[in-house]
Amino acid sequence: MTPERTERNLPRILIIDDEAAIRRFLHTVLPADEFALYEADSGHSGLSVTAAVRPDVVLLDLGLPDMDGIEVIARIREWAPTPIIVLSVRERESDKIAALDAGADDYLTKPFGVGELLARIRAMLRRAQQQIPEPVFRSDDLEMDLEKRRVVVRGETVQLTPTEYDLLKLLVTHAGKVLTHRHILNRIWGPAYLEQPHVLRVNISNLRRKIEITPTQPCHIITEPGVGYRLL
Repeated sequence: MTPERTERNLPRILIIDDEAAIRRFLHTVLPADEFALYEADSGHSGLSVTAAVRPDVVLLDLGLPDMDGIEVIARIREWAPTPIIVLSVRERESDKIAALDAGADDYLTKPFGVGELLARIRAMLRRAQQQIPEPVFRSDDLEMDLEKRRVVVRGETVQLTPTEYDLLKLLVTHAGKVLTHRHILNRIWGPAYLEQPHVLRVNISNLRRKIEITPTQPCHIITEPGVGYRLL
């Protein structure tokens, strides 16, 4: 449990993976002056370390020797909002959806790029630090004022329908996090629409036409194929 890097004010990253080679690799590529690393080689030990050190981000493999990673996610979510990034060889959409629906915040398939992993970790840390959402969200040319219910793109106010506004607000308040189709459908339209993904696709398409420079090559609302959407 003792971290290799002991700087007291650094963000605490917990690696839960039974492969020693992966743990060594992450110790090598995660900057020593940026993170304090902890590790666990099983689900049960991972839960114990999570409770003991309260990590800022958990990097979790799904194929653990004593329990499935999905169960680890669910157990952590019973008491902690800790950001969880899944690192797994499982490539099936159903596995990604199951992990995200269980409470994971992000999902990377092994092998993954170091730069992408660092970007995802830093995004999780920024979001976790914002306990109370800022009234004004800004990302490049997009601005959303949650108090005034106003959306501005490239300096011009954009008129959204109530549904489009609620959809964008949901994405904004979870910026950087992958939201599954079912999660979005349930939050915006309710349980009766869980099996009607075309409703979501149509509204995402309409929303992109209003906020993206090139709707067919979006830079704000990113599609996670077969899984859901993420707002950058």
